[in-house]
Amino acid sequence: MPDSIVSLNEESLRADLRELVRRTVEEMLNGLLDEEADDLVGAERYERTADREAYRAGHYERKLTTTSGEVTIRMPKLKGMRFTTAIIERY
Repeated sequence: MPDSIVSLNEESLRADLRELVRRTVEEMLNGLLDEEADDLVGAERYERTADREAYRAGHYERKLTTTSGEVTIRMPKLKGMRFTTAIIERY
């Protein structure tokens, strides 16, 4: 019975792994920013509550260069309060 030969294209595998890590970093940062905005506002999206301190007013995109590559983050905009994040330094 012949032995199976598996050939790997190492460069292609590395590129796929880099893209996977870059996308994971991008999704994680965007999720953290949304959670931080929810905490600042005092309510989740579309939630009606008397404790609400501000309202969401969409997002704006910003490019950020990381060790995993360039990622696009969606910075939340707030109405009635300035959004400041502890996750990413302002530049």
